[in-house]
Parts: sequence; structure tokens; C-alpha cells
Amino acid sequence: MQTTSDRHEYPAHWEADVVLRDGGTARIRPITVDDAERLVSFYEQVSDESKYYRFFAPYPRLSAKDVHRFTHHDFVDRVGLAATVGGEFIATVRYDRIGADGAPASAPADEAEVAFLVQDAHQGRGVASALLEHIGAVARERGIRRFAAEVLPANTKMIKVFTDAGYTQKRSFEDGVVRLELDLEPTDRSLAVQYAREQRAEARSVQRLLAPGAVAVIGAGRTPGGVGRSILDNIRDAGFTGRLYAVNGALPEGRKELDGVPAFRSVRQIDGPVDLAVVAVPAERVPEVVAECGEHGVQGLVVVSAGYAESGPDGRERQRALVRQARTYGMRIIGPNSFGVVNTSPDVRLNASLAPEMPRPGRIGLFAQSGAIGVALLSRLHRRGGGVTGVTGVSAFVSSGNRADVSGNDLLQYWYEDPDTDVVLMYLESIGNPRKFTRLARRTAAAKPLVVVQGARHGAGPRGHAVRATRLPHATVSALLRQAGVIRVDTITELVDAGLLLARQPLPAGPRVAILGNSESLGLLTHDACLAEGLRPHRPLDLTTAASAADFHAALSRALADDTCDAVVVTAIPAVGEGSVGDAALAEALRSAVAAAPSKPVLVVHVELGGLAEALSAAASTAPQTATAATAPQTTATAPQTPPGTPPRPPAVTSPAAASGPSVPAAPPEGTHLIPAYPAAERAVRALAQAVAYAQWRRDAADPGKVPGYEDIDERGAAALIEGLLSRGQGLTLGGEETCDLLGTYGIHVHRALPAPTPDAAAEAARTLGYPVALKATAPHLRHRADLGGVRLDLADEEQLRRAYAELTELFGAPQELRPVVQRMAPRGVDTVVRAVIDPAAGAVLSFGLAGAASQLLGDMAHRLIPVTDREATSLVRSIRTAPLLFGWRGSAPVDTPALEELMLRVSRLVHDHPEVVAVTLEPVVVAPHGVSVLGASVRLAPPPARDDLGPRTLPVAY
Repeated sequence: MQTTSDRHEYPAHWEADVVLRDGGTARIRPITVDDAERLVSFYEQVSDESKYYRFFAPYPRLSAKDVHRFTHHDFVDRVGLAATVGGEFIATVRYDRIGADGAPASAPADEAEVAFLVQDAHQGRGVASALLEHIGAVARERGIRRFAAEVLPANTKMIKVFTDAGYTQKRSFEDGVVRLELDLEPTDRSLAVQYAREQRAEARSVQRLLAPGAVAVIGAGRTPGGVGRSILDNIRDAGFTGRLYAVNGALPEGRKELDGVPAFRSVRQIDGPVDLAVVAVPAERVPEVVAECGEHGVQGLVVVSAGYAESGPDGRERQRALVRQARTYGMRIIGPNSFGVVNTSPDVRLNASLAPEMPRPGRIGLFAQSGAIGVALLSRLHRRGGGVTGVTGVSAFVSSGNRADVSGNDLLQYWYEDPDTDVVLMYLESIGNPRKFTRLARRTAAAKPLVVVQGARHGAGPRGHAVRATRLPHATVSALLRQAGVIRVDTITELVDAGLLLARQPLPAGPRVAILGNSESLGLLTHDACLAEGLRPHRPLDLTTAASAADFHAALSRALADDTCDAVVVTAIPAVGEGSVGDAALAEALRSAVAAAPSKPVLVVHVELGGLAEALSAAASTAPQTATAATAPQTTATAPQTPPGTPPRPPAVTSPAAASGPSVPAAPPEGTHLIPAYPAAERAVRALAQAVAYAQWRRDAADPGKVPGYEDIDERGAAALIEGLLSRGQGLTLGGEETCDLLGTYGIHVHRALPAPTPDAAAEAARTLGYPVALKATAPHLRHRADLGGVRLDLADEEQLRRAYAELTELFGAPQELRPVVQRMAPRGVDTVVRAVIDPAAGAVLSFGLAGAASQLLGDMAHRLIPVTDREATSLVRSIRTAPLLFGWRGSAPVDTPALEELMLRVSRLVHDHPEVVAVTLEPVVVAPHGVSVLGASVRLAPPPARDDLGPRTLPVAY
């Protein structure tokens, strides 16, 4: 607790959990007077060398005066932060505001001295870098723009912390001390450094969960059956390469193993490190288990226990406490209510899940927030006959359950650089931080395909998921995801269809599709499906039902060699009669043709050809696997809960037993040309269309454009206006003059609209503006409703103006109800609307559409994430369905779209530069053949959030 003399209350929003370089976690929080003993204990564990580097002299212990100074802060001019693990300090940082003479000062002085001290045992974990990000954000919040630090030349580690941060800096050497000055304004380089550190740390934290050296299953039953025992058996049977332990507090004294697995009554009894603990005990016992794991040094937890946020308010609080407790010990959590994790790497072979058999190794990373859906996906990826062929397996599978900690964002960080993963498939029921998700998705999609299906799109998400409320409709969120390169599909079937194509076939170079096969009707269906998906199909080539394997081979080879073809769809139906082509022969003919020209994707549409499906998916050295039904273990009170009506556990994919050791399915040889086969033309073509769109996005992403700078933008002037306006209140909608002034600082000029409370006032306004003018009613029920007759245009003189004024008041009531205004006429053109809003979940979004029915009734709006580049502005204008009206539809004059794009770029810059601008609406924006006219505008301001995705690295709060 701070004393009453302190100038600010305890800033709780500065508290944050962070992931460190080695994947562990730490908590960063302000230092208070209650931390005196912790500070003394921390200092005693620091080496004499580190103390010397901090104080430039031997300093064996802190005096009472030192302790008072380092624990008493006003949180404005003097601030101290500590990084803690297990409630104890592992590092500290503080700043003291100084004036030009270097003496202590208060605002408006904008410079501060900063100093760090990191416990030797935790040096090299990236603690100081994380603290610098957070203390820098605190300083900017308190009006400090520069840090000064003095460092001994021998303290190279600390010098590197400062120089690697990416801030603009100055460096000098004086009196044997290196003096560094850092400008705290974020730069492109500092953000790039921050994001790179975030990626490495979060990827490492996931790697520790997926590739542990030792696993303990806590809650493994003494007899077969039950969740814990089933997971223990699955890990053992998969051939886990590390050490495996069973833990059960009810084990009788003297019992040392369960089915050959070393068994203990507590994690504390295990002699040696444990990297991952799978927790399968009742929820009320989990806190005790987490404490034991933390004290033993366990690095991460997979909690399959249920009874948390999915069960109601009490469970939600239990879930928050679980996350807080685990992070106290530096552990990360998958779950609770998780179905487990799988890693098929031959170096790991971990099946810590309720999937009864180890999936086939492959190149697909699979993430599912629903365990039941995830296990079903694992089965569908391998299903033979009646569906898509199982052309590949998975590299890793994660079921996040309630995703209280580890989420899809963490997995994107991991899979981004994972050499064993080529395609990422995700089933999401909620997105906790869409702004970060789109940022990570854009980067991932630039390297490998990311396919996402969203559940609960039209209603509330699962009870176990806490998410920020969004004001954006689902269609808008989906459009923003596609902008980020995400392949957004609607069903689980489409998720698998697209994933299998992308995993084993190259990306198409364009939309031109060759179609060939032995059925004219199936070829025509495929042709129609291509047209419906926006592809450009060639006329189908009918090989007739008498076609041989050699005929298929020759036709496919010609199509692949054709420069006017970007992809090939082969259609096949059963042939009856002597000499008809066999499944194996046809599959080999297609595979050999593809192997000779592997640069174009090939898909097969087959009808009731189970043998062909298996033959196409089989690698030369891998025998087809057999799917057998498996019985799920009995669910106990700790089992993850599934919604009513959840289908039973899918059949497991098994493989022939190996000569020795556990049975693990083999991966297809690297470079094998496996061809996906689909039971319906529509499914194959839809998957191909998604691949075509994604390939085009990849090409466009190689040159995303730039955010242009305009010399007439007055960023500082806008900031001063905003600061003055916000001093009047926490949030406000600006008046007309204030709106024009603020927009004018960014070169956005709004046509003046003068109030006309009387006919004489209207005439005076018209004389001021100059004829011709428009007379408009601005009452809320009439605004932007020209169809109701509340607007009179092209009034050439005072007589026409007064007549129009009388008509409006006669139709709609007294002037005080109409709120009439007079505005100078703008050149004729197309009426459009430009909006920008800061959504609490998605972040800053720019929207565009035609004004009136097109946007209001039909929802014909296009959206882009802010900041918008010049290329994105160009595509935004062309993305709406009514865009032809801007480009000379039916002989009309094309309008000035470059001027429209510049207007949108200026709005984007305003919102990006000033997060206090939470909403901007320009309506109508009349786009004429030459120039644009903004006839109406509104702006809303609010204090910016204390932290956002542009702030320092931090884990989300415990859900």
C-alpha cells in the first residue's frame, strides 16, 4: 500500500505477465512499500560483480535509506518495476525524472534516468529487455520522452539490452562511463525487435509443452480406464522418447509402477526434472497439484480436468485462480478442459491426449478449441473411402479447451518457424485478441497456408471462453481475416478439403483450370462449379468411359505442359467391362504424370472409387492403413466436458505393428506426389478456389504497398487540439467547428454547413457561402435521408431558398425540430461513405461503401485494418459489389477514385496517429469526375487505452 502523501494511486494496469526468452513466464508489477523484505532478499542473491555494475562501486548491502528510496515511489516522477517468479524478485528497474541539469525534476521535464538490476541466475532469459519495454511504456504514459543511462564499459550485457532495443539513441563516453540516451518514441525497428522477441519467447514456451524430455501424468488410475490412465497408456503406447511417470496420491505404499511406468504418490518424489505435467484430477484438487508442480520446477501443464469457466461463475473464478497460480511459478497452461496434445515428430512421439492412437506423422499443424472436434479432425484426415483421401498426417495437434492461457496466437508463433509444419488448420470458437491474431496470421500466411473455420459465428461463444465484445458483424471480422491472408472456410469438411490440397500440392499460378476425365457429365459439373467459384475453366476434355490408364496419363501430361493452364481437375467414374482401367493402374498413371511435372496442382473427383482413393493416397513405400473402431475410455468427473449430442470418438487409424517397439504410423516419404481425391466436384473446386485466392494474396503480400506521408499533415497540431478537447471530459462527440478543425489538420476539408434557424438566417448563410446552395434538415430522423425529402438542392437564389425553407417547415415541423443548415453545392458525383472505428477487439478498422441503400440495406461495405497502405486503399475502393458505379457503369462518367483513395489514407493516418480518435464518419463524400467533397463529418474522441497490441509484450489477463 502506498502512503497518503503519494501523488497517484497504485497503477494496477501496469501489472503484466510476460513470456521470457526461454519460454518461462514472469510477472511484472510496480514496486511498493510492502516490498522491502523482498527487495533485501533479492539484493542478497545478486553477485558482487552485478552490484558493482549497478552502483559503480562495491555495494555489499542496501542501507535502510536505500530500501526506503527503492520502495517509495510516486508513480509519476519516480517509478520502480519488479519482475517476479514465485512471488520473489528476480529483477528490478526504476526511473527518476530529471531536468536539463540532471537534478530530480517534475513535469514538464521529459527525461529520466533508468537503471536495471537482474539476479545472476536469471540473466540471459531476456528479463531486462522485457522490463525495458514496460518501463518505457510507463514513462511515455507519464510524459517522459527520453531515457538516459550510464553504464560501465565492462557491463556489455546491459549495453546490449539498450542498443538492441531498436529505439533512436545517442551514445557517448565520458569519465570512464558509457552514456546512452534513448528516444522512447516507438520506431519501426523497435516494434520489429519487440515482435521478434515476442515470437521467439512464445514459440519457445509452446515448444516446451510439445517436446518435453519428461512427462508426469497426475491422476493416472491404478486400474485401466479413466481419463488419467487412458492418457498414460496413450503416451506409453505411442513410444514417447522421453521419461514417463505416473502420479497418483492414492497409490499403496510400496507400489512402484503402473503397467511398467514408474509410479509415485507425488511429483515431489520424482528424482529428476519434469518438463510437462498432464493434470487429470478433480478440479478441487488441482491447486494442490499445481503447487507441487511449481515447487518441483515443472515447466508446463496440460489440464484435462473440467469444472472451470464452462461450468459457470464459480468455475470462471476457479479458472482465473488456476492461471494466476501457474504463472506465479513461471508455468504455462494448455486448458483446462483440454483433450490434450500430440507431437508426431520421431524425436518426440508424444500422444498426451484422449486420441486412442498416434496419428500419422505429416506436415499439418492442427489446433482446435473443441477437443471432440479436434479428435474428429484427426480421424477425418486419415479416412479412407467415402471422403477425401488421407494424403498426409499431422505434425502436432493441440486442444486448447477453455484456452485460459495458451491460445491459437501462441501456436501461430510456434508453427511460423516450425520446419515440420507446412500447413496450419485451426478450429476456433472465439478469438480472444483478434488484433494480435490478424497480425500473427498475416506473418504466418506469408510463409505457409493458414486455414480457419469459426464455430459459434452467429451466437454466444462457449461458456468457457472469455472474449472482448466486438461491435463488428461476423462478416466484417471474416473480411479482415481474409485481408490478413487467412483462408476462411465455413465447415469442418472445407477445412480438411483445403488443408489436404495445400499440404501436398503446389500453389496454382492463376485461376485457369483444365478438366479431363472419363465422364462428360461429371466434367460439366466440374466446369459449372469452377465458374461459380470465380475460376476460369477450359472446356472439359472427355476421354470417354473406354479410356485406359495410358489415356489418362497422356491427357494429364498434356494439360500440365499447357502454359494456359494453372491447375488440373481429373474426373473419374467406375468403368465396367473388359479392359476397363483398374484403380491401382489409374492411380499410378496419374502419379507418374504429376511426378514428371510437379509445378501445378492436380485434384481428382471420383465417384464410388474407394480403391482409387486409397491408391492415390498411398506412398510407394507405405502400405495403406486400416481404420478400426476404438472404444473410448470411460469418462470420469475430471473428463473434459463436451456439448450434448457430441458424436462418439471417431475410429482410430492404426498401422501394422513394427518389428520392435511401439506401433507408430509411418509418414509418406519426403517429396512423394500424393494427389487429393474428392467425392464431389463442388468440394474439389471450392478447395482449389481457396488455393487460387491464397496464392494471389501471397503474390500481393510480396509488395503490400506503403503508408504514404503527406507534407500538409499537422500531427502536432492535431495532438494539441485533441488534448484540449479531452480535457473537457472522458469521451465526447465533437461539434461541427471542432470536427472541421481537427480533420483540417490532416488535410481533410469539410464543406461548411451554416445553421439556419430562421429564413433570414438561411439567406444570410447563403450570401456568405455563395449560390448555388443546398438546404438540409439535420435532425437525427432526417439526416442522410434524402428519400424523405429533407434536402433541397441547387437553390440558385434567395427566392428559391426561402420557398424551399417554407416547404420543409410545412412538411416536417418547426425549424427547432428540423435543425436546418445551408451548405454550398458540391460538384455532382457518386455519394459514398468513409468510416473509421476503433473496435475493442479487432482494433482500428477503415470501412468504405456507397451512401444510402447500398450500404444500409444491402450491407455492401468493404473493410481494411488500419494503417492502410496505398495498395490496400486501391483494393478497398474496388472491393464493394457496387464499385462499377465509380468506374463509368452504363456510360456514366468515371469518378476521381485516386482522390477518394487519398481521402481514405488521410483518415487512416489520423486514426493511426491518434488512438484518442475512436470514430470518424464522413457521409456523404461526393466523388466527382474531378475531386471529392466531404459534405458531412462526425468525430468521437475518448482517452486511449492504457495498453494495446502496440504496447509492451504481455500475456492476456487470466480469463
